[in-house]
Formats: sequence, structure tokens, C-alpha cells
Amino acid sequence: MTVGFNHAQYSGPTMTEQAVQDFESASTAVRRDVHRGKVWSATPCRVVHDTPDLVALAIWPGIEMLAATTWTESLRTGDEAVRNLGIHHLASGEWEMCPWIWRDTTRLILSPPDSYFTVSLFFYGDGSRWIWYVDFERPYRRTSIGYDTLDLIIDSDGTHRWKDEDEYKQGRRLGIITDDDHKKVSQAQEEVIGLLACREGPFRDDWSTWRRDPRWPCPVLPSDALTS
Repeated sequence: MTVGFNHAQYSGPTMTEQAVQDFESASTAVRRDVHRGKVWSATPCRVVHDTPDLVALAIWPGIEMLAATTWTESLRTGDEAVRNLGIHHLASGEWEMCPWIWRDTTRLILSPPDSYFTVSLFFYGDGSRWIWYVDFERPYRRTSIGYDTLDLIIDSDGTHRWKDEDEYKQGRRLGIITDDDHKKVSQAQEEVIGLLACREGPFRDDWSTWRRDPRWPCPVLPSDALTS
């Protein structure tokens, strides 16, 4: 999501079970954004890599997901007022969801365990043009979690710029982002910039050379995607 507040969850085993119940390569895992126990988005992903060191998931144009209507409507219309409503919906805990078909880019999502960030590679067209994108969020778990974040965009030439600072400040004012969250995000920002400079972890160069096989079938959401 690009609304600036991400609540990531992978459906499946809890973290204590992860070592013995990793998802198999090419299987489907559901990545959910969850806030206070309520799903904000649910996306079926193809598992590229799942080990104790890193989870890598892929989505691409044509995959059907479920997402909050404020997010989908803002993407359709470009209306910033609609987008900003999403923050208030998070604060109130009330929103509606609708289907959305992923478009425009192939996204490779790289999630280190116990880290307050997720790194994504967005590939455009044939993959020759791409950007790094970092969401700061609570460490992924395989049960419901919630987190609100300040986004960082890192272009493929290694430069970076901060994004969504106004939304982040609003999230703090509304109590969506706690003082402890803010402290952990600040620490994660420094960690990310260090990893980027050294091209380590999710920023290893071999991930930027990854390409999706065009013959892959689209993964599909299970019927219990919002309740499991």
C-alpha cells in the first residue's frame, strides 16, 4: 500500500512455528494489512523465498485483492481528500472494503524477521526500470498485527527521499502511532540507510536482478482471507 500506514500480516503459522512450517516456494501466502484486529487489505502472493532469515513474496498486474475503499478510490481518482479519509478511518476503526486488481508493476516484497521495515522492489514494464520502496512497520507475524508507518522511497540509483511525513504526523496526533512505535521507526530508518549503503540484507544486488516468470498463474485469495 502507498497510503503511508501499513499493517502487515502473513496468514499462516505463528512466529514460533515458522522454523518448522515455512511456506514452500511457489505456494500462495496472503499478505494482510491489519489494524487493531481488523483487515485493511488482503493480497494473495506467490512465495518466492521463505526462510528464518527472509520472507520474499511477489505480486503482479492482474492479481485480485481486497482493500479499503478509501485507498482504491484514491488510486482511481487521484483525490487526496479521499486518501486522507483513510487515516481517520484507521483511527475510528471503521472502514469498508472492496475488490481491487493490482496494476502497473510487479512487486517483490522482502521482509526480514523481527525488523521494523519491509523492503519492496517495484519493477516496471520488462523490469529494466525499478525502484526500492521501504515501509516502516511492526515486525511481520503470522497472526494479526497492526502498524502505522512513515514511508521511505529509495530509487534504484541509491538516492532516497522521505515520503508521507504529513500523514505520519497526523497518525501520531490521532494516536495511531505510539511513542514506542515512533522510537522503533527512527531506529529502523538508520538501519535501512546503513544496509542500503553497504548493499546488504534485502538490498543485495541479486534481488534487483530477480524477474517474475510470465507463465506464473495469478494466486487467488482463499474464502477465509478476512477471518483466518
